[in-house]
Amino acid sequence: MESDANVVVVTGFAPFRSHHVNSSWEAVKELSRTGLGDGTQLHTLQLPVSYEKSAQQVSKIWATLKPQLAVHVGTDSSSKAIVLEQCGRKSGYTERDVCGFCPEGGSCPLQGPEIRESTINLKTLRQNLSVPGVDLLCSRDAGRYVCDYTYYISLHYGNGKAAFIHVPPLSESLTAELLGSALRTIIQAMVKQCRHTDDGALGVTGQRAHSQNSQ
Repeated sequence: MESDANVVVVTGFAPFRSHHVNSSWEAVKELSRTGLGDGTQLHTLQLPVSYEKSAQQVSKIWATLKPQLAVHVGTDSSSKAIVLEQCGRKSGYTERDVCGFCPEGGSCPLQGPEIRESTINLKTLRQNLSVPGVDLLCSRDAGRYVCDYTYYISLHYGNGKAAFIHVPPLSESLTAELLGSALRTIIQAMVKQCRHTDDGALGVTGQRAHSQNSQ
């Protein structure tokens, strides 16, 4: 699939359960106001917290927009940091989504390995990046819910040219404006790395796991 070197897609998730305001979408909306600069065409989209519906929309993103990079943003209610997720997983999905559905056998139906890695080396990115006002961590476990499932789907269709970012809930100190600014800094660095690396996945190690209470 030929990608468009100027197109970057960033998604956030809709409200779900007790999260009547989803910080991921609020942060993405802030990012959409500023853009990414450097001639990058930014497309933003809200995904439903549904395995099937989010998978359909992500598949459509790669088929129609053919982005250089897709970055998916979810909220982690247990975190006070921004967490960069290095990989997505095929199976382990036993928690029902907002539609009351979970994948048959707890597994993504796409053919592929148990773990798919992003071609963006997020550990290196974190080591070389400073984001004012919030800590930045890396992880290899995106939580086995719609966030992780969506990431696996995107890594599949995008041949690894995807990334996932968990942001904390909004608070007095962690505002939508701060998170949106942080996303801009992080994604700009991802785009720069993406433009200077090959398509092959990079070997990295992560540091932190998530509970299923993340999306």
